[in-house]
Amino acid sequence: MNLPNKLTMARIIAVPFFIAAFMLKMYAVALVIFALASLTDLLDGKIARARGLVTNFGKIMDPLADKILVYSALCLFIDIRVIAGWTLIIILAREFTVAGMRTVAASEGTVLAAGMSGKIKTVLQMIAVIAFILGLAVPSQPWIMTVGLVVFYASLFMTVYSGCEYVLKNKSVFSM
Repeated sequence: MNLPNKLTMARIIAVPFFIAAFMLKMYAVALVIFALASLTDLLDGKIARARGLVTNFGKIMDPLADKILVYSALCLFIDIRVIAGWTLIIILAREFTVAGMRTVAASEGTVLAAGMSGKIKTVLQMIAVIAFILGLAVPSQPWIMTVGLVVFYASLFMTVYSGCEYVLKNKSVFSM
C-alpha cells in the first residue's frame, strides 16, 4: 500500500478515536484528532498526484474516508443539538444521489469526475466541524459556534449547489 493510501486509511482508523474523545467530552483531544485526520485528506491527494501514485483504491476510498470522518462528526453534533437532523438528511441525499450516478456510470465503463464545488463543500464541512469542536472546547467564546454555524450553512448551500451541478452535468447517466 502506497503512502497516500496509508494516509487515507489513517483517516478512517482515526474516526473511532475521534468519536470516543468527543463522547468523553475531551473536546481538545477530539479537535486534534479531527484536524490531523482532515489534514491527511489534503496530503494524500497532493502526494498521489505529485508522485504518480493515483490508484483505483485511492479514488474510491479517499472520498469515502472524508464522508466517514465528517458525517460521524455531524451525527455527534445532531446528538448534542448543535445542528438539526434535517441538515444531515439533505447532505446524505446528495451523497446517495451522486454515488448512485457514479455506480450506474461505472457499470457502463464511464468515470464521473468530482467537481470543484464538491471539493469546496467538503472543505467547508471540515472547517465547520473544527469550529464546532473548538466552540465546545472553549465554551467561554460563543462566537466560535456562531462562526461554525455560518460555515456549516455555507457548506449546506454548497452541498445542494454541487449536487444540482453534478446531476445537470451528468444527466446522460439517467439514459444509460
